[in-house]
Parts: sequence; C-alpha cells; structure tokens
Amino acid sequence: MAEAEDRYTKDGTTDLKGNPSVKKDTGTWKACPYILGAFLADAYLGRFWTISSFMMVYIAGLTLLTLSASVNGLKPKCVDGKCHPTGSQTGTVFVALYLIALGTGGIKPCVSSFGADQFDENDPVEKKSKTSFFNWFYFSINIGALIASSVLVYIQTNVGWSWGFGIPAVCMAIAVVSFFSGTRLYRNQKPGGSPLTRIAQVLVASVRKCQVQVPEDKSFV
Repeated sequence: MAEAEDRYTKDGTTDLKGNPSVKKDTGTWKACPYILGAFLADAYLGRFWTISSFMMVYIAGLTLLTLSASVNGLKPKCVDGKCHPTGSQTGTVFVALYLIALGTGGIKPCVSSFGADQFDENDPVEKKSKTSFFNWFYFSINIGALIASSVLVYIQTNVGWSWGFGIPAVCMAIAVVSFFSGTRLYRNQKPGGSPLTRIAQVLVASVRKCQVQVPEDKSFV
C-alpha cells in the first residue's frame, strides 16, 4: 500500500486526464525540454526556425545513436551475452540520447501550432480544413507509434540494433527534406518577444517610481 502511494505526487498535481501524476513518468527534467522549445518559438525564433533548428539536433542524435550500434569502435564487446562498454562508448550513447531528447523537446510543442498557423480562422473553408488537418495529424502520430512499438521492436530484436536505430534516422532525414521543401509556402507568425523581459521592465519601473507622488487629479495619471 505504501509503495502504491509513493508512486504518485502528493502536491495535488494531475496528468492530462486528471489522474494523480505518476512520479517516474511525469515532471522533473522530462518536462523541461518541451518548455524550452515553446519559449524559444514564441519569444525569439518563431515556430519555423525553432522546428528547423531542433530537427538538426534530433537527426544528429539519431545518427550518433545509429553509429553507436554500427561502428565497431563504438559498440561494446559482448561475451556470453554480457556487454562491457567503455567510458567513451557509454558517453557516446548518452550524448546521443540527450540530443534526441533536446531535439524532441524543441519540435513537439511547435509542430501542431505551426500546422494551425497555416489555416486562417476567419476563412470558413480554411477553418474546416484545419479540423481535417488535425485529424490526419494525430492519426499519423498514432500510426507512427504503432509501427515503432511493433515493427521497429521486431527489427531491433531479430535483425539488429543498427537497423532498429538506422531506420528512424533515415525516416527523420526524409522528414527534414520534406519539411524544408515547403519553406516558401508556409505562413509564419512573428515572435512576440520574451515575456520575461516585459515582466522585468515592469518590476524595474515599479521600483524606480515607488517614491513618486501620485497627483490628486486622476486625469494626470
């Protein structure tokens, strides 16, 4: 009973469905990359350049992960089913995983919003097409998840990890080419600037003017 209770957060936080948050699956550093990507997109880079930049990071991580399972110098030596990686080999894998996590965190919070930017809410036809877009968008995500948890798992188990990692890397490369091929057709929202900067400006102005006397005539305020 105690173990079951310890699985969940105790501060009242919930997951997307309103259930108590499971500690090992939510929050902490796992949630931070997504916040970073959304912040950069809204404040400075815009969604297109944020997606473009983090795509490169993502594909670099996938490529490095593929190399770690393909290149002899990066693969650990295995004897009787037990593998003994060196420090550099372990480091390579972790760098690859962190790059993938960073790339995912930059892309995921921007893709759906960037897709929504391509449709004018004030146009009835485009507004209807926007609904259709999101239906296909989430359908594609679920198909990808199904393939990843079935076909790719089979390949990794029965063919090899190099193929299991290489196929997603190739698919990501194709996605990058496909994404950039439509560059001239995209509609882009201008970045709104950092909200932290505006908050800081208000705080500084408040401190500097805290001694200023307020005029009795409210029309001068």
